[in-house]
Amino acid sequence: MINIIWIGVAVLVAFILGVVVTQLFLKKALLQKSEVLLEEAEEKAEVLKKEKMLQAKEKFLQLKSEHQKIIDEKNRNIQRQENKIRQKEATLSQKLQEVQRKNNELEKQRVKLNNQLAIIEKRESEINKMHSEQVRQLENISKLSALEAKEQLIESMKGEAKMDAMVMSREIIEDAKLTAEKTAKKIVIETIQRTAAEHAIENTVTVFNIASEDIKGRIIGREGRNIRALESLTGVEIIIDDSPDAILLSCFDPVRREVARLSLQKLVTDGRIHPARIEEVVSKTIKEVDQEIMETGKRTIIDLGIHNLHHELVRHIGRMKYRSSYGQNLLAHSIEVANLSATMAAELGLNPKKAKRSGLLHDIGKVAENESELPHALLGMKLAEKYKEKPDVCNAIGAHHDEIEMETLIAPIVQVCDAISGARPGARREVVEAYIQRLKKLEEMAITYPGVVKTYAIQAGRELRVIVAAEQVSDVQANTISYDLSRKIQEEMTYPGQIKITVIRETRSINYAK
Repeated sequence: MINIIWIGVAVLVAFILGVVVTQLFLKKALLQKSEVLLEEAEEKAEVLKKEKMLQAKEKFLQLKSEHQKIIDEKNRNIQRQENKIRQKEATLSQKLQEVQRKNNELEKQRVKLNNQLAIIEKRESEINKMHSEQVRQLENISKLSALEAKEQLIESMKGEAKMDAMVMSREIIEDAKLTAEKTAKKIVIETIQRTAAEHAIENTVTVFNIASEDIKGRIIGREGRNIRALESLTGVEIIIDDSPDAILLSCFDPVRREVARLSLQKLVTDGRIHPARIEEVVSKTIKEVDQEIMETGKRTIIDLGIHNLHHELVRHIGRMKYRSSYGQNLLAHSIEVANLSATMAAELGLNPKKAKRSGLLHDIGKVAENESELPHALLGMKLAEKYKEKPDVCNAIGAHHDEIEMETLIAPIVQVCDAISGARPGARREVVEAYIQRLKKLEEMAITYPGVVKTYAIQAGRELRVIVAAEQVSDVQANTISYDLSRKIQEEMTYPGQIKITVIRETRSINYAK
């Protein structure tokens, strides 16, 4: 039993010693492993530390280099500024020296001039003294004072001048009498030669052919009431003379002449010619002419291949048919300029459609309904802008007479083509245009008076008919308008011969039987 106990104790002691030894070995192994890990960690930390230090050094060197570059650039700028300042200082120093030198020269010249002035003053004093002595001696010799002698000399010279003037004026008068008749004939002949009579007839007169002479009497009517009604409604002078089978319609406005011609044609065809029928026919004809104007504009833009044009601009183009510019039909001229502009633009590699559009619209300002003091080119440009045309087209319209600056290459093309179309021999006559402008101004001056309804310049501008509203203007006021208008025309206009102003006040009472 004791042995068993000792064996058990021995086994227990052995087990305990085994456990203790095992723990010691494990602890030693762990300690060795931790030392290895610590050494590895220290090595890694040292490597990482070295890497960070290297990166920091590189960053520092980079920043130092950039900073050094900035400092060098600033130093170079400072150096340049210093050089400029030194150059300016040197320039200013030179200029200062130059100014100083000029001041010295001016001072010398001033001193020299003062010396010369002193000498001149001394000599003037001596001359005045000598002159006074001579005058005194002459007064003693002639027994007259200097003032009396001067007056006698002036009177003598006046008499001689008057005699010479009388002789000269007599010679001029005699010469004028000899040459006056010759000069007058020369002026008249030159005036006749420079005025193309047939050209004025073509632009201001329309011939209406009739089948027989009996129709003339019917057109005139009883006591001339038919012809007066027709002239009053159309504003056209109707000339019925001994010309066989023809009546002349005279007016500077082609639209009015066309209205009168068509109205006469309808009246003669219908056979009923009296004031009420005339008023009805003229009213219908005016509407038809307006429609024809619109159709003419549409046909023109279709023939030229122009699209998306505002209908108001189309109507203005149609009005060109009845308008002439210096004797040249405005629509034909505009079509010609449009085709020329398109051809030239195509040859130059530009947009021919824009050029054609600009050429057609370049004179649109001449048919504007609202009269303006602006040149027709600027007025046309404003119309084009109003109806949303493109800026280059508007600029070409406004610049074709150099009223504004040309901004595109289309503008000079339109200007050149306008000159080509208008510069052909016989294309234009400025005399007719001035005549038409004078008649238009006559009508515009009269229409400004209150109560005036219509104005018509007839008899080639020798008569102005003013139609006033009877309910707004009395007979006394009509006389006043006639007198004031005659004075205004006399003061503001230049015209040959005289102008007759006729103010017409007509009262109508209209009722309908139903």
